[in-house]
Amino acid sequence: MSFDSATLTYKGKTIDLPALKATEGTTVLDIRALYKELDVFTYDPGFTSTASCHSNITFIDGEIGRLLYRGYNIADLAKSCDFMEVCYLLLKGELPTDVERKDFVKEINKHSMVHDQMHNFFKGFRRDAHPMAILIGVVGALSAFYHDSLDIKDPEQRDLATYRMIAKLPTLAAMAYRYSMGLPFVYPKNTLSYSANFLHMMFAMPTEDYAMNPVFEKAMDRIFTLHADHEQNASTSTVRLAGSSMANPFACIASGIAALWGPAHGGANEAVLNMLEEIGDKKNIPEFIKRAKDKNDPFRLMGFGHRVYKNYDPRATIIRETAHEVLKEVGGDQDPLLELAMELERIALQDQYFIERKLYPNVDFYSGIIYKAMGIPASMFTVLFAVGRTVGWIAQWREMIEDPSQKIGRPRQLYRGKQERAFKTVANR
Repeated sequence: MSFDSATLTYKGKTIDLPALKATEGTTVLDIRALYKELDVFTYDPGFTSTASCHSNITFIDGEIGRLLYRGYNIADLAKSCDFMEVCYLLLKGELPTDVERKDFVKEINKHSMVHDQMHNFFKGFRRDAHPMAILIGVVGALSAFYHDSLDIKDPEQRDLATYRMIAKLPTLAAMAYRYSMGLPFVYPKNTLSYSANFLHMMFAMPTEDYAMNPVFEKAMDRIFTLHADHEQNASTSTVRLAGSSMANPFACIASGIAALWGPAHGGANEAVLNMLEEIGDKKNIPEFIKRAKDKNDPFRLMGFGHRVYKNYDPRATIIRETAHEVLKEVGGDQDPLLELAMELERIALQDQYFIERKLYPNVDFYSGIIYKAMGIPASMFTVLFAVGRTVGWIAQWREMIEDPSQKIGRPRQLYRGKQERAFKTVANR
């Protein structure tokens, strides 16, 4: 292999595979000529060794635990920027000036309301429907109301769809929660920050004023920032795949929400709370730690380790501090489940089994704890993940649409079924 290409020989024929260099991370071999030149495909279940696109948005270095948005370290962004600044960065490539930020927030706020007829959609769901099921439906339904932002070839309509989705997702998410609780919907209040407005729509009551807790507002804003994008994960890849067919942007985001719902992806923080409830008491932790180490036991510690990070999840380092701030605010030692979570964290960080395997608490572990402390039910955890991730999905979708080399997604397969055989009539089967 040279520095610029690799050679592959198959059945006596040799071809060069150009090496495409990244600005950060792993060099990629261009295998697009494989089928044309050698009549073969590659086999890569889960696409874990395949670059499906080139992107300028997010970079992850899983070996050392590093996450960059447009070249900026996530720790710097989470500590020094609010979520609206991060949204601007992901969409436009640079952090905004003060004037640019104000104009951007103003543009988002113009679209925070949803069409009044959208309220009727919620009445079609059972009250006990999972909020994610509701969110998938109502986000997809946005395309039935906003026909003036469906032409993906028109840059102005792409911008309009972008602003609408970022603005309306918190409104729809809060509506999904309140519908499940039998509470009246609360309209957006655009004098509040993005995160404060979301909490207001979740918890305000028409009978009294809602007092915003600044610790909760900061925690929610930071969680949105930490979840804003994460490279080509399952839901982002789903959005790109749906978008490659030229589907409208609302349908593409709905597809991303559907992929996010899985417990192996966005549903992991809900699974953390379910696991804590299963453990039940601090005195049971040693037994469950023992079970987690047993390969023959189906029990798994949820919220520990990560598919990409082989070191501490950099988002977890930041959110851990936020979790302890929220727990201090609410008196977390008074909640047995939160107390249990902190004890499990302490034991896992000291246990050699977890240290050697780098099974550190991840962002899902801490976000679930924060939500629980703030009074948000487990069924809403993945919904909040979707609210934060929406801007990343849109940024990735826009990048794909604007890429002249993009093609409709069409993965190949290794077929191992029956070869062609003679058809038999019913009488002869």
